[in-house]
Amino acid sequence: MVAHVLRLRLALLVGSLNARPAVLVRRFAGFTVLAVAVAAVCIAVVRLDRVSDDVAATLTTVLGSAIVIGFLLVPLFIGADDPLDPRRFLVTGSDPRSVALSAVVASFASVPALATAAVAVAMAVAWVGHGAPVVLAVLGAILFTVTCVVGARCAMAVAAVALRDRRSPQLTGLMITAAGIVVFPAAVFLVSLEWSEGVPSQLTEAADVLALTPLGASSALALRGGAAGVASALVGAATVLGLLGIWMLLVRRMMTATERPVPVRERRGLGWFAVMPGLPGGAIAARSIVYWFGDPRHLANLVIVPIASVLIVVPLLIVGVPVQTVALIPAPVLALFLGWLAHNDLAYDSTGVWLHISAGVRGVADRVGRLVPVVFVGVPLLAVAITVSVWLHDRWAILPAMVGVCIALFLSGLGLSSISSVVAPYAVSRPGEGPFEQPQRTGGTLAQAAVLLGAVVLSVPSLWWGWQALTGDPSAVWQSFWAGIVIGGMTLLIGVFIGGVAFVRRSSRIMEFAETL
Repeated sequence: MVAHVLRLRLALLVGSLNARPAVLVRRFAGFTVLAVAVAAVCIAVVRLDRVSDDVAATLTTVLGSAIVIGFLLVPLFIGADDPLDPRRFLVTGSDPRSVALSAVVASFASVPALATAAVAVAMAVAWVGHGAPVVLAVLGAILFTVTCVVGARCAMAVAAVALRDRRSPQLTGLMITAAGIVVFPAAVFLVSLEWSEGVPSQLTEAADVLALTPLGASSALALRGGAAGVASALVGAATVLGLLGIWMLLVRRMMTATERPVPVRERRGLGWFAVMPGLPGGAIAARSIVYWFGDPRHLANLVIVPIASVLIVVPLLIVGVPVQTVALIPAPVLALFLGWLAHNDLAYDSTGVWLHISAGVRGVADRVGRLVPVVFVGVPLLAVAITVSVWLHDRWAILPAMVGVCIALFLSGLGLSSISSVVAPYAVSRPGEGPFEQPQRTGGTLAQAAVLLGAVVLSVPSLWWGWQALTGDPSAVWQSFWAGIVIGGMTLLIGVFIGGVAFVRRSSRIMEFAETL
């Protein structure tokens, strides 16, 4: 069966050339870009014979770890149909073990697998050039290639089982955003390192850690002698065996479990309602996201807040405050205003709030659902703002304190906003009106100030330890971090609970307020 499936796989690769000219041009362009990128990486890896053994070990370990991460995550994002999906073999009556083995072997006859094998060969050549035994170099290359291919196969199986029914542009966008939250800070950190005197010590330390993990063990074992090399070899072999075991379990699950009905076409048109959990809070979150990204009144807030947080520092620069100090201000200010955005979100619903009240939705579900769009927008913005601020400040040791301060301000603002929007709503421009039109009623200054000042006051411990870390106390960095998480998390939980209780008890007054807008 393995030979038969392999022949079918090769036939599919050849059949991909039988397409319309426009499709062929796109495929050829993509293949050309991939080939050039792989060739450049291979040449760069082979030329590592000009550097020291430690530098070569560090660079190959980091490169191998990045490639393994890509093979594990990319299948979750693209959502492409898998031609080797084990469920396609159900009609043949084949044993799951035979299907699993055949699919793994046939997976090596693919463009990504061949590109990975080329990089693995280049790394093996570099390892041998630095004195590594040929046996260890070949073993490392094989383990690296198998880890990537089997890991991608497991990721595609997970995507087919867990994500296919909810695959949508919204879910793909969330995954890409989540990846960007991790990739962007990592890229800025690598760029900010001092490369003029060789490989930075921070990167070497990271490579030492990756060498003992499933991500980098296979690409680290050849150049690490003694106990470190043995440990990397054991971890690499255990990783391959573990992935093969997971793959076998996934194949058995996919071939024996009862399939759920294929979702009808209309479900895919539900957008965020198909992505969010089928709970009251999920439905409210989906409706809030649609409003936030479709209502000019919300969009105006999303645009103004980041700009305002940057403009605040302009007077400080004019009067001569150092850039390294000013760089730390925009991120906390942005976190404060992002948490403050939801302080009057109920008023923007106008009469639409009757849907929640008439359906008897729990107050906590309403409060949580309305915070989701702010979190979706706030977390990526803060990830970028914090990274850029610390980069400009040029002291990465302050990063935990900056994260703690921003978390405290952001979550405290969300918790207080959950109470304020129910207890003290005030009039805003009506749906369909311009975001800057003057409402018929004024007021709400007290609510705005209470949320802003309250978030700052509650975040004082984290701010104080952050200031201590900035002025030279290294131990205060983590105190600020944990204080921010605890204070922000507790404020958010308490605020959502109090706001939920107030929503239920003040439902009649909320309806009266909505009708008089």
